[in-house]
Amino acid sequence: PAEAAATQVYAMFERRITAGMNQYLAAGNHAESACALAQLDAWAQARALLDYDRDESSQAWYQVEWTLSSAGITDSVLVNDSTLDPAEQQRVTAWLRTAAHKDISFEKPGDSNNNHHYWRALAATAIGVTSSDDKLYHFGIQAYVDAIAEIGPNGAFPKEMARHENAIHYQGFALQPLVLIAEFVTRQGIPLYGYKANGHTPRDAIVFFGRAVDDPSLVRPYTTDAQSTNFGSGDFAPFAIYAARFGVEGLPPAIANALKHPTAATRIGGSATILAGAPKM
Repeated sequence: PAEAAATQVYAMFERRITAGMNQYLAAGNHAESACALAQLDAWAQARALLDYDRDESSQAWYQVEWTLSSAGITDSVLVNDSTLDPAEQQRVTAWLRTAAHKDISFEKPGDSNNNHHYWRALAATAIGVTSSDDKLYHFGIQAYVDAIAEIGPNGAFPKEMARHENAIHYQGFALQPLVLIAEFVTRQGIPLYGYKANGHTPRDAIVFFGRAVDDPSLVRPYTTDAQSTNFGSGDFAPFAIYAARFGVEGLPPAIANALKHPTAATRIGGSATILAGAPKM
């Protein structure tokens, strides 16, 4: 209960900045993009997302990676709006870059390269692109390479399968940042979607997720816990972006059917349906 109360402000911030950015993409609304940038700038001037330590609170570290991902993706769109205040934009980009470097600095040799590694990588990738920071950008690519090497013979991420009743949810949760990293890097001219490790690409993990949603018994080799199956729009959001590039043919019914409706997740930029059709990300 205390965690939910403490993190409410971050969820509200993510919703507001992504909503403004989405309105700009969907309707060219410069008032909304200016509002989103002003929200980001307020946090930049307050030096938010910088006053924490992994050893004091791992949950704070996790929250930063998620909110930074949302903010980084938002800013990657806003930098394309030439009507916005350049001074605000400069402050925001500099703040995000500083926050991203602190976020990845806490990683230690021997850490479990599970979904948290991937979320930090998404923040680093998005912010690395907008700030032209090669260290952040390459951190993101390496984490993606690490992730694809984790994919097992059936397409599952073994470390996410260890999440008991939420194994399927965490398979999808890990895919959210990975799809966005692949999209960012592909847009820089590197065909990362096609990267293969041990014979696997991200599509294998996507297909396993969809098949497991359709048939939760597929995770029994990994856990005997009855699976939570309350899947919503956000669980399928990254696949709107994936399907915009590759189509839905061959994807499991759970994914294909979900993409008949709008999907959204603030940590990957809000409305994935809008992002999927936009050239400005």
